[in-house]
Amino acid sequence: MRFKLIVALVENERTDALLDAARNAGATGSTLINNARGEGLQRARGIFGMEITTQRDMLLFLAEEHYSRAILEAIARVGEFDETPGTGIAFQLDVEDAVGVKHQVESLGLNPDAGD
Repeated sequence: MRFKLIVALVENERTDALLDAARNAGATGSTLINNARGEGLQRARGIFGMEITTQRDMLLFLAEEHYSRAILEAIARVGEFDETPGTGIAFQLDVEDAVGVKHQVESLGLNPDAGD
């Protein structure tokens, strides 16, 4: 069984919508880390030149590889990452091995003991 780790860094107002989109695309769960901070090409400046940062959330999804692209595309679509600068970013990474996911794999109707 092969997995991908999908990481999404998003404005916290969009978190619930992205979680719903990921679940509808096949995600079986997620981990949410609050209060992440990031910068784009230029720092956002407000009144008196003070730096403005909005709260961001980091969403982590461990997804079976057959579902990972659909999940990533659903997140990108709902998050409007390519349409609106500064709304967030998402990417996926190969996972060499994972444990503790047997119940999620079974819920997808896959054989967790099967090889690649």
